[in-house]
Amino acid sequence: MLGYVLIREALRIANLCAGQALFSCRIRTVTGDPVTASDGTVIAADAQDWEGAQGFDLLVLCAGPDPLGHLPMGLRGFLHRAEAAGATLAGLDQGALILARLGMLDGREAVLPPDPERSYPAVALSRRTHVFDRDRLTSTGGLAAAEALLDWIARARSPALAAQTGEAMAIGRVADNSRRQRLPDSSDPVMQKMQSIMAAHLHDPMPLPRIAAELEMSLKQLRLRCDKALRKTPMQIYLDLRLKRAAQLVEDTALSVCEIAAATGFASPSAFTRSYRSHFGKPPRAERADRKRQAKPKTAKLRRLKAQAAPTTWAEDSQATRPTVAAPSASSTG
Repeated sequence: MLGYVLIREALRIANLCAGQALFSCRIRTVTGDPVTASDGTVIAADAQDWEGAQGFDLLVLCAGPDPLGHLPMGLRGFLHRAEAAGATLAGLDQGALILARLGMLDGREAVLPPDPERSYPAVALSRRTHVFDRDRLTSTGGLAAAEALLDWIARARSPALAAQTGEAMAIGRVADNSRRQRLPDSSDPVMQKMQSIMAAHLHDPMPLPRIAAELEMSLKQLRLRCDKALRKTPMQIYLDLRLKRAAQLVEDTALSVCEIAAATGFASPSAFTRSYRSHFGKPPRAERADRKRQAKPKTAKLRRLKAQAAPTTWAEDSQATRPTVAAPSASSTG
């Protein structure tokens, strides 16, 4: 249930961040009937059959215990038709077992929960929380579902939108003025994809040879491409992304230096502090202290203004805020 909710929230918040309805979501269930989750939440199906597999960018299988005992007859054909139409197939936690049982993860790296009945020698099992291997996305359950969806958004749309969506999910609101992660500008689609991969793996940096392999390039070719497009090495680009994310966390959260170092993939707090100071001119603790000092005069001024305001009685307040009668209006969400 947590993974399901996080997926829907990630798509909804991405639409808010983008200012337009880039993503929509349709739900199918095994029988077409509503499904009751373990917490009592009822999830209704938007479609009653396994037709209409074309037109989807992403298909996510969410499943509870014993997913292999409830495979509908039309699911395999639906997945194959969607794949042929260009969709990415994803499995969250137990849902990944369905893809594995249907042979749709063979020859790919994937995250799989234990299957007491069968092993999958054709699948390269990963210990990461999520893996995006070509047109397959698999993930453990819980919070990793959000990370997996942000990875997909980064690749399907833009790293900047994924970063902004992740920030909004972390702080509980869509921020307009905070220092969002800005990726180096490049019209080179290979560079854009490389930055998408990097942006999705800030806390657990991916080795450069693996990034080059995902881009179907040699490491030497990748270095030459980066130098031509951005005048930087791949390692410099990756470090810039991690430090910009660290700057967001320093500014917008109360996380400790140790926690921020871990969240941005540094081996130790001291290594993080050295890199941060070299990049921004001061260590993270000093920058946070400066911001607190700058905020104190504003807070004191606000308190003075509140103290000078004339007191308002309950009767005056209730009269002033009493609503007027107006014609009803309709609103809709998408």
